[in-house]
Amino acid sequence: MKGHAFSHLRVILRHRHGVIRNAMGMGIFFHSLRHDLSKFSPKEFLPSARYYVGNHSPVYEERLRNDYFSYACQHHTKRNPHHWEYWTDFFRGRVLARRMPWKYAMEYVADMLSASRTYDPEHFLPETTLLYFEARAPHYFIHPETKEFISWCLARYRDLGLKGLRKKDTRMKYESLKHLDDTYIYETPLTRGDMPRLLKEE
Repeated sequence: MKGHAFSHLRVILRHRHGVIRNAMGMGIFFHSLRHDLSKFSPKEFLPSARYYVGNHSPVYEERLRNDYFSYACQHHTKRNPHHWEYWTDFFRGRVLARRMPWKYAMEYVADMLSASRTYDPEHFLPETTLLYFEARAPHYFIHPETKEFISWCLARYRDLGLKGLRKKDTRMKYESLKHLDDTYIYETPLTRGDMPRLLKEE
């Protein structure tokens, strides 16, 4: 556990510093200083150190070994508004997705970019995070306009780097996408069945 704890701590710090560097170029530097502080709490740090592997998130590894369920993820996403799961609710068989405020959506972008670089620095390219998000976004219960905004931000990063994510430009784009209600209602059938098998390489 000691070796895993130290290695996990290094990853957390490297990732957090990457988020803060990204945030400086996005106009949310002071906001980003609180990023992921809950990862240092025992409820997140201890299981994450236990499931540490180094090349992908310990949350994913916990899901691999725990019938898809992650206690660390439950604790983390409901305490950190930069995760889309924070903005979801459940009511009468429906999933409700609230529009993410601009600053948290930008922190989410900064978070994903840093995570992509932290876990696989040798293969990180400007399009890496966009491809990752687009492959998984159809399964995310994110407000559709928030989802569109995040995709736009990641495409801007692919094409222009951090200079494409300046505050003035992203705020303007964010406001231009506001057409739907702030809460989007997903109608989801109550189904049972096997989940797709989780793979190590995902």
